[in-house]
Amino acid sequence: MMLQGKRAFVSGGGSGVGAEIAVLLAQNGAEVTICGRRPDPLQRAARRHGRITWTVCDITDEAAVARAIGDALPDIVVANAGASESAPLVRTDLEAFRRMIDVNLTGTFLTLREGARAMSGKPWGRLIAIASTAGLKGYAYVAPYAAAKHGVVGLVRSAAQEFAAKGITVNAVCPGFLDTEMTDRSIANIAAKTGCTTSDARVRLEALNPMKRLVPPGDVARTVLWLCGDGSDMITGQAISISGGET
Repeated sequence: MMLQGKRAFVSGGGSGVGAEIAVLLAQNGAEVTICGRRPDPLQRAARRHGRITWTVCDITDEAAVARAIGDALPDIVVANAGASESAPLVRTDLEAFRRMIDVNLTGTFLTLREGARAMSGKPWGRLIAIASTAGLKGYAYVAPYAAAKHGVVGLVRSAAQEFAAKGITVNAVCPGFLDTEMTDRSIANIAAKTGCTTSDARVRLEALNPMKRLVPPGDVARTVLWLCGDGSDMITGQAISISGGET
């Protein structure tokens, strides 16, 4: 119960790694609010633990984010919500680029900004962005997504400098390809566009990881918990890769 008395807010908490983070924080004593755009996944996630409540919120809606985080008054904010699309650069239209920036970068900016406002005057706080190894390197066919995630890492590093003397740490967690529903959709997209089977497409993604497997969501959740626990006070401005040794 290391987080007893703490409040947490997790965006994109209805499924995948967001749900795993929410449950683990709740299991360790935090009162957790999750948000997302669809009520059904949020309700299912909230049923996994009695200390999880949910609210519908589009993280690209400035007023909605301010309202949701203002109501939650969190000590811990995890900007997890995101989306991915893939296409060759020359076939990527401006609208697709804007979607990736809006969800993955602007949404993270709004979530962290409102989290920082909610923590104003508190002696302790944690701002954590779930970025990606795409924020540390490049991948073919996901240039807008990678651009957005690089922006998230820059946002975190700059914000960390602002809050270093205020008891608030700011970090990014950068997983490789996760074993989640979002990756399943990417696998289906690869299969549809290349004509290979979904099994072959999955093997292609696994091959990018030196351990030859997708990243378990629980590993990401436990990293978030560590950043919120004892012994993490001097960890700030970091982009922590969870990728099985991928470089």
